[in-house]
Amino acid sequence: MPATPALRRAFAVLAVLPLLALAACGYGSQAKHDDTAKAVAGAAKVDGLDSARIGYFGNLTHGTALVGNRKGFFQKALGGTEAAYAVFNAGPSAIEALNSDSLDIAFIGPSPAVNGYTKADGKNLRIVGGSASGGVKLVVDPDKVRSVADVEGKRIATPQLGNTQDVSFLNWAAEQGWKVDPQSGKGDVTVVRSDNKVTPDAFRSGSVDGAWVPEPTASKLVAEGGKVLLDEASLWPDGQFVITNIVVRQEFLKDHPKAVEAVLKASVETNAWINAHPDEAKTAANEQLETDSGKALPAEVLDPAWESIRFTDDPLAATLAVQAEHAVEAGLLEQPDLTGIYDLAPLNRVLRAAGEAAVDDAGLGAR
Repeated sequence: MPATPALRRAFAVLAVLPLLALAACGYGSQAKHDDTAKAVAGAAKVDGLDSARIGYFGNLTHGTALVGNRKGFFQKALGGTEAAYAVFNAGPSAIEALNSDSLDIAFIGPSPAVNGYTKADGKNLRIVGGSASGGVKLVVDPDKVRSVADVEGKRIATPQLGNTQDVSFLNWAAEQGWKVDPQSGKGDVTVVRSDNKVTPDAFRSGSVDGAWVPEPTASKLVAEGGKVLLDEASLWPDGQFVITNIVVRQEFLKDHPKAVEAVLKASVETNAWINAHPDEAKTAANEQLETDSGKALPAEVLDPAWESIRFTDDPLAATLAVQAEHAVEAGLLEQPDLTGIYDLAPLNRVLRAAGEAAVDDAGLGAR
């Protein structure tokens, strides 16, 4: 169903925010193209395509893409079709690339996916798979905050107004009985919107007392002397909530379904390999991070950050709906209509072929 005018206005406000991808998936707005992948010589092209353009972010929460690129899972599945990678630094730029037909498939967070889908009245993208869960923590200065009660009156950083972590913290604060104005961040707790790249410096200087942030920023704060007061996974059933999805342009899904299934097959195989070889996978992800950004993560950050992320084929659709509801309750947007945001039929075909159980779209699937 098309979004209401009020809903479009609400998302128009949120559209200027980098949302989850800026917070959890790097910084800036430019895509870096990886020209290392090459089509398999002599192999047939999938759907006759010369290339499938795959976007992801240079962050551990996009470990499926990092490892799948590094170990060649995507290229193997695509055969004679080149896996053409683009490394993005922010959610809006990836959504723009999808909308402008310069990207076909992207690994992306829930807020940019919801934002992009709703702004386009449900006509531009579909979530076709899951990738990762978890990896978000409340890290505090142990000299100032020793318990949950001590958070009241303190300055807590979140990555951006209206991003997924910002909404999660506002929702959690409300559950503690604290009142916070969602726009200004002022109230019983002061919410300081701070880019992840500068939050460690703010924490070190004492200008914030803690931060509700994704990995690896959380582990960077711990390396600076911070203490994990709360892992967001503890607030969710079975400790799972979506942090990274796989989205595709609807036109690409319609015209090249075999290519989409090939990418999903590679994603499923990559996640299986990651979960069977966690140490090797962690190394592969860090190597790809270094290739993409020129800088690898040190062990004291990499190890705990990787440990807190769970790689899963399930998009955890019910948790995306809950995250959207939290944004509504926080007063940051009107109730969105997410009907049709998922098309999990291709993924479920891949899962059944692999002998795995199908996953559910929580009633939000395309009909």
